[in-house]
Amino acid sequence: MKRMTQALTIALALFPAARALAEATAIDVRKTNGCGCCLSWMNHLEENGFAPTGENMFGGSLVRFKLDNGVPQRMVSCHTTLKEGYVIEGHVPAADIRRLLEERPDAVGLAVPGMPYGSPGMGPEENREAYDVFLIRENGSTEVFSSYAEG
Repeated sequence: MKRMTQALTIALALFPAARALAEATAIDVRKTNGCGCCLSWMNHLEENGFAPTGENMFGGSLVRFKLDNGVPQRMVSCHTTLKEGYVIEGHVPAADIRRLLEERPDAVGLAVPGMPYGSPGMGPEENREAYDVFLIRENGSTEVFSSYAEG
């Protein structure tokens, strides 16, 4: 009886963690092999309720994938994700991805062009440089979706 009680106690203690894992949002990240900042961004996603998987692509193929999915050249960064019909380009914070998926605007997706220091996966947030997350419209135009001040 004591063993059964211990097993039940352990199972109940693990239940919230298993439930959180089951509720994590799957997201596939297209990246180049060995990219450390891509892996750091994936860790950021995981810490914020996503379940990222990485798919390595050669540089030229990855660039073609970005352009084929509506990312304007001026918005390009290092990794690209497709989620629920949207493109997520670069070091977009998880909160902005969640907002995009909740609001469902008529758009291609979100982008953080370049690799701004202090954006998720690019160094400590408290030392970040100011950057914007852009909403990419179907016609290729962009507008600021959210802004992050210097840290």
